[in-house]
Amino acid sequence: MNTYCFKTKKELGEAAAARIAEILRGAIAAKGEACMVMATGASQFETVDALTHQDVDWSKVVCFHMDEYIGMDESHPASFRNYLKERFANKVTGLKAFHYVNGSAPDSQEECDRLESLISKYEVDVVQGGIGENGHLAFNDPPADFETERSYLIVELNEACRQQQFGEGWFKTLDDVPRKAISIGIRQTMKAKCVICSIPDLRKAQAVKDCLEGEVSNMHPASILQEHPDCQLFLDTDSASLLK
Repeated sequence: MNTYCFKTKKELGEAAAARIAEILRGAIAAKGEACMVMATGASQFETVDALTHQDVDWSKVVCFHMDEYIGMDESHPASFRNYLKERFANKVTGLKAFHYVNGSAPDSQEECDRLESLISKYEVDVVQGGIGENGHLAFNDPPADFETERSYLIVELNEACRQQQFGEGWFKTLDDVPRKAISIGIRQTMKAKCVICSIPDLRKAQAVKDCLEGEVSNMHPASILQEHPDCQLFLDTDSASLLK
């Protein structure tokens, strides 16, 4: 695991996006296409924005969506599908495909099965993500399931996770935050050739310390990234402030 620290979130985002673009270009050169899994949330604003300005042949890139609330209509301001379309997919030219998680699907398990069937056809070149205030990876809150082979699964959101979503301003009240979501699985994330995490802000400092300097534990889900052969974490001075 390699870590890089920057003074500002803008610098962090630009550096992470440049690295992601480099990976995508390399994959396209090697095999004619690239596959990326994308995350959302306030911590990803700068990275996703910078990614739209990178020199990438998007017509050869297939994207998968990391997670979505169950029962969430795409028109809701907190919808991650809405986030990714407005902030990324609608801003790049000719994207080959984007497979979104349909949180409002009538049958959530069938939606998981659909996504699993799709992603099984690809080698994921890079995961663009972050970690939560509670150390979650995607929506795999502690204690996360490190054993499931499911590429996408239905998960329960714990109170710390729901509080983070409310605190970031996505919902008017804590009660409005959904209690379930569809999330990419831990093992599916670990299958990616590279994982790039953008993790700014002081509110993430304890999670960064727990996941980087503590033992690998499903109580600190992102700690599993210590075992990934090519994981790169992009921090700012606030998120890195508790590291030794």
